[in-house]
Amino acid sequence: MSAKADMKAGQGAGKSPRSRPSTATKTLSHNLNGQRLGRKGRDTRDRILAATNELLAGPADVELSLSAVARQTSLGMTSLYNYFNDLTELLLAVLEPVMATAEEEYVGLLRTRWDDASLGDHTLALVTAYHGFWVKNSRLLHLRNRMADAQNERMMLHRIRAAQPVMRLMVEQMDGDLTKPQSPVFSMATALMTGLERIVTVTTDATLQNTLHAPNPLGRTHLLRAEARLLELGIRDYRMLAASGD
Repeated sequence: MSAKADMKAGQGAGKSPRSRPSTATKTLSHNLNGQRLGRKGRDTRDRILAATNELLAGPADVELSLSAVARQTSLGMTSLYNYFNDLTELLLAVLEPVMATAEEEYVGLLRTRWDDASLGDHTLALVTAYHGFWVKNSRLLHLRNRMADAQNERMMLHRIRAAQPVMRLMVEQMDGDLTKPQSPVFSMATALMTGLERIVTVTTDATLQNTLHAPNPLGRTHLLRAEARLLELGIRDYRMLAASGD
């Protein structure tokens, strides 16, 4: 996460993010002109989302844009704007079902307290699962992060809200107090989550790997294991601090 996003994540991790009704949800019943969607309208919206996913699954050098989506669906731009105001809104709608799988893919791994004896196994399982989630949705998540880094506020908020459940559960794994979001344990959770995201960003960025001449699967494995070890050490350290009353 960027420095600005990290700060927002740390400040908001102690409370559940307020949810605003998304345009994606609103358009299930009405389009942006306020017209109620019948079967044809729903089918058109689904076609737009499917076309976006097809483009995301296509060649990485093909730029994703509203005009490209319009061509893919054989729709005019005016028709596309009936459903989505801009590319950010469209991508947020595509992200919605993807993030709905996060609980099963990796978040749920944190919900049971990890015992000290097998802590390293649990942290490696989390890192591996999170990396797998990124592999499945690599281009979409990289695009979200690039837009967030470019100060797209809606993408920044999405990125932060996606990280917050993991950070809160990390605090619990470290025996921290969720009612004290300004405490050192929350800062540690922010640092650990930032490191985790950065590692999977690097290891799923094919362009970066090729630039570094390091597309070696063994190298990726070493990086993931290193991140798992840092998670383990961070959790152990803060458990000891909590037990000592510091």
